[in-house]
Amino acid sequence: MSSTPHRALRALLALCTAAGLASVAAPSAHAAASSPGTGPTAVVAMGDSYISGEAGRWLGNSLTNSGNRTGTDRAWTGSGYDPSRVYGATAGGCHRSDVSEVQSAGPIASSLINLACSGATTKNVVRASQGGQAYKGEAPQADQLAAVAASHDVELITLSIGGNDLGFADIIATCAKDYIVWYSYCHDDQQAEVDAKIDGVMADVGRSVDEIRAVMTGAGYSSSDYRIVLQSYPSPIPRSSENRYAESGWTRTNTGGCPFWNADSDWARDSLVPQLANRLKGVATAKGVQFMDLRDALQGREVCAKASKQVTSTVPASATTSEWARWIDSQSTQGLVQESMHPNAYGQQALGRCLALVHARPTGNHSCKNTAGSGASGMYLTAG
Repeated sequence: MSSTPHRALRALLALCTAAGLASVAAPSAHAAASSPGTGPTAVVAMGDSYISGEAGRWLGNSLTNSGNRTGTDRAWTGSGYDPSRVYGATAGGCHRSDVSEVQSAGPIASSLINLACSGATTKNVVRASQGGQAYKGEAPQADQLAAVAASHDVELITLSIGGNDLGFADIIATCAKDYIVWYSYCHDDQQAEVDAKIDGVMADVGRSVDEIRAVMTGAGYSSSDYRIVLQSYPSPIPRSSENRYAESGWTRTNTGGCPFWNADSDWARDSLVPQLANRLKGVATAKGVQFMDLRDALQGREVCAKASKQVTSTVPASATTSEWARWIDSQSTQGLVQESMHPNAYGQQALGRCLALVHARPTGNHSCKNTAGSGASGMYLTAG
């Protein structure tokens, strides 16, 4: 990566000092001293739970509620459960897992830095000076990025944001409750709520991209020194024709952990997730950044998908057979409910492979998909 902008910055500082204008150049003195863009290379993840690593604790889903849950619970210590084995100091907070997308991307940079936080919205990305808000005891992510940009040579920043602004978790909760309690559909009223919010949400996503750019410019980077990749969300549930449990009865709830009506499943998989992906792609295009479409990344690996299996004493946890998303544990007998409907450890490793593939493609928009019967190594890109 060229250091020309940073050499120019240092030259300007020297010129100002020689002219007795050091006080005028003071804001740039720190940037010059820390040599932004000349430290170790870095890829940075920013945004919400889908990129922070929520649900990275789990290797598939198992009905066994004790011990290591048939090998699926990575927090099992042998005598109890310690989520910090997976989430480190962010256990109970931002839930940055050790297998988060950026951590699973492989040796694409010297430093793989995760600033994302489970539950974050666009206001938690925006700098405090611009009205952004701290979250879970941490400064806004753009402010954190400023420090990273000053001490590292940031090559790529990938952003997953907007889902919480849109109320993704509330939509899932409403649809599940409508199946379990009210025996009614959710897609009609929820679609209306999405339509009412989505224009504002996309404007805020665009502002988040602008904030990242402003921080990088302030750190002395030119637009050609780094890339921003805006990504969409994978569907955690399958369409109805690909669900291995019957719509009637309680197996979708008590056994499968996917309590949704067929009509609601089809709406989520083939309408809501694509709608959000298409709108995010529009933001990426408008802002001149790359787009990574993840809508089909978990195809066939979703919770309750016919092409995948739960982990049992005779079916071990495996990236080639297990589900890649965390089910809804309606009884709260395993871990935290907030982990529900997120890519699990296998899913995050797959998304990490997607990031690595996009990292190697400096231009264009790309869709990332999986190969049936393969693990993360089977992820591949198509134009889009």
